Amino acid sequence: MKKVTIYTDGACSGNPGPGGWGAILAYRGFEKEISGGEPETTNNRMELTAVIEALALLKEPCAVELYSDSKYVIDALEKGWAVGWQKRGWKKADKKPALNVDLWEKLLPLTERHRIRYHWVKGHAENEKNNRCDQMAVAESKKY
Repeated sequence: MKKVTIYTDGACSGNPGPGGWGAILAYRGFEKEISGGEPETTNNRMELTAVIEALALLKEPCAVELYSDSKYVIDALEKGWAVGWQKRGWKKADKKPALNVDLWEKLLPLTERHRIRYHWVKGHAENEKNNRCDQMAVAESKKY
């Protein structure tokens, strides 16, 4: 399996409001930066979109090291919350509806395709790649 490292981040000006996302994919010393945004969205939607867009670029199953400063994304995947929401008909443990179902429905099949290790990183700290993803996300959000 190819080993790929992915860094992702999302940003939103207001929540909801204009938002952006950024991701860096690293493989064998090469890096690819991708980013995008939406005029009306939330921070969590942008965090999810960054992961979806990055994983969707992988053409074959890979061993992925995924870095994100989003506890929402990392915990929902690593702790199996999102799979549980799906099994309960997109209801959380407290019976309330899960949010961002459309994005989770895109993301979960992508996570099943790859062997992923999840890493939470502190946002706006010393992680150079996370900071770069944040710069891209903020720049995208300012386009709206």
